Amino acid sequence: MAGLDDWSNGLQDLLAWSLRTTTSDGQVYTQEEGRGSSNPGLRRIIDGILFSRKFILSYQVVLLVLLAIFTVRHWTKRLQVHRRRRRRLRSAQEHVKKGEDGVMYTDDHESGCSSSSSTVLGTPPSPKGSAVDGERTPLLPRRESASTKWRLGNKAGAFLMYQPRPIPFVNKTLPSNQATLTVLAFLGLQVFYTFYRVPLSIPTLFVFADRASLLFVANLPLLYLFAAKNQPIKLLTGYSYESLNIVHRRLGEVMCLLALLHSVGMVGVWYTILRPTGFTLARFLLSKIVLLGLGAFVAYELLYFASLGSFRQRFYELFLVLHVLLQVVALVLVWFHHHNSRPYVGVALAIFLVDRLVYRMILKRKSYRASLDVTEDGGTVVLRSEIPLAQKDRFVSYIAGTGLDKGWKATEHVFLTVPALSRRHIMQAHPFTIASRAPHDGDGDASFKLIIRAQDGFSGDLVRYSRSHSSVKIRMDGPYGSQTALQLLQQCNLNVVVAGGSGIAVALPLIWSLCESGNVSDLEPGDKTKLRSKTMLIWVIRHESHISWLDQADLQSFRDAGIKLVIPLPTSSHGHPDVPGLITDWVSAKDEVSSTRGLRTGV
Repeated sequence: MAGLDDWSNGLQDLLAWSLRTTTSDGQVYTQEEGRGSSNPGLRRIIDGILFSRKFILSYQVVLLVLLAIFTVRHWTKRLQVHRRRRRRLRSAQEHVKKGEDGVMYTDDHESGCSSSSSTVLGTPPSPKGSAVDGERTPLLPRRESASTKWRLGNKAGAFLMYQPRPIPFVNKTLPSNQATLTVLAFLGLQVFYTFYRVPLSIPTLFVFADRASLLFVANLPLLYLFAAKNQPIKLLTGYSYESLNIVHRRLGEVMCLLALLHSVGMVGVWYTILRPTGFTLARFLLSKIVLLGLGAFVAYELLYFASLGSFRQRFYELFLVLHVLLQVVALVLVWFHHHNSRPYVGVALAIFLVDRLVYRMILKRKSYRASLDVTEDGGTVVLRSEIPLAQKDRFVSYIAGTGLDKGWKATEHVFLTVPALSRRHIMQAHPFTIASRAPHDGDGDASFKLIIRAQDGFSGDLVRYSRSHSSVKIRMDGPYGSQTALQLLQQCNLNVVVAGGSGIAVALPLIWSLCESGNVSDLEPGDKTKLRSKTMLIWVIRHESHISWLDQADLQSFRDAGIKLVIPLPTSSHGHPDVPGLITDWVSAKDEVSSTRGLRTGV
């Protein structure tokens, strides 16, 4: 009992001091204020706190090491892909000059990006009762030729790329296995830094609560870095902010849990140690340091609940406002809560301000006049604008990013603001994929197009506004996005792109970029008409009126380019089409016209 009393008395002194001041522990708390080093219980608590202060610094070192590993992996892979592509193109160029069928198509395929140029509207749906299931059946059949047998590395790669079905009952969408394993490893790192050399006992509860708070603030810069649209991680590792957003959300959940552990731990310390001495709960909660901490805790917990998918889908406009407002409030409260948090809060705030103010409000924000056209279905608006292009410096663009006046790439998106809709839309920015082909270097102007389906809130207001207005002034922030899909398809001989509904906005620029600068970009001009990139686009629509989303000029351009475009009968009247069957037949036909089996196919 005497030992426990020593722990209790020492901790009471430490807590009483900590509630009176927010200055440094080592500078202010002396033996004269408490029992100092003569109290073994207090000494163990102080030693635990000092160890945590030093130990948490290694967390930043570990993060830098992980960043270096991902950077080396990314650039090594890019170099390997570049070399492999160059070898394949040189080999294909030699075969083209020799006229070998192993690389060329037969004489009836002379130009364009594909061996066929048909547009099919009316592909029959899946037979009723058949085994074909678009969600369960692989899009490509399994072939057991000697050149395509999977090795262990192929199986591992396929496992990492596989995206499991949503979780039953809650219908929670899961990421790929690779993303899941990465997140689990990161969570394991959080668990390690939370519990390493932390004695789990009532007398040392203060040490555990302190460790949880240290790890929370150490994660603050990382949380805001993962959330930023403009940050160096994409340049170093190739992961876009969309990919990092998965880690950002999971990290936010972990930090909310850390904040909860810290709060509960400190309340537990009050209950077991301070309460018996007459230190009331009201006095504890109303002390400056605790009050500021509770305010930050409430702000981050509200931020978490406002970020849940169910809340975002129902109240997206409110989510946008709360996400910015609560972040600022929480950072300010954490700054004043304790002086040890200030270096981390300062870095996090700098990341937030550079991303939001420097990039998104100055460098990448552009205003244009755009036309508005409501399509035949009455629930979709096509927004068009002619954007004057300025000459760009490749190095500066690669490092600092560019605005729309410097062009964009396939599958990229912008954040759209239409102030004319109403006052509440002035500060709102909504993401939409650019549905027009990416401009080329040297183009004077670029045709910009967005396909916007009416939902609740902003998109519904825009469609209603478009029925009485032919044009509007818009403000756009961007472009943003990843080139992963294009880079994967560029490594393949056969390319299949499947789009559903408004997903055509992603597919169109992807197909164009693939055909114009993908597999044949490094060939001599005379050889480009001989070497083929075989491409098929399947667009599944719900209603026949959705075809009006595309201009007839776009469809004619597909035909002229030789792209295999298949538009099955609308699903609202004919059910889901046999997409796996369409792909299987087309891929099999390509194998038949080529003397070399086992072409690499990207879907």
